[in-house]
Amino acid sequence: MSEAMMAAASLYNDSRFFSPSEVRIRENKKRRAKIVRRQYITLITVISAMIFAFFFFTFSLLSDAQSDTFVPEYKYYKTITVHTGDTISDIAVRYFDSDKYKNLDQYISEIEDINGLGDTSLVMAGEQLIIPYYSTEYK
Repeated sequence: MSEAMMAAASLYNDSRFFSPSEVRIRENKKRRAKIVRRQYITLITVISAMIFAFFFFTFSLLSDAQSDTFVPEYKYYKTITVHTGDTISDIAVRYFDSDKYKNLDQYISEIEDINGLGDTSLVMAGEQLIIPYYSTEYK
């Protein structure tokens, strides 16, 4: 396209050469396009928010779901007196709960940590030990 043709074509795009009704029509089209774009963005935002809310509430309800047979167990501590001939292993066997501890050594280790015994399993008769246990009763 030559420069002269480009100059002539550009005159037709200049609003000075349009009639007032054509200008009004063009402005209305621009305004409508803006409104439609805004409505489209609003619609997408509302749909996205609804999808997010649906998944959020669905997963929050699922995470709070508990079985009808679920019974909570609480961890408590009690003090016992060591009798003659008792060892930490004997005491641990008496109070050991296999549902809460992987093995007896883990339970013995917890008893030693609570009572500050370190690695020595030496306890004397008459000594007081704190023993952890689990109960379904809330105290």
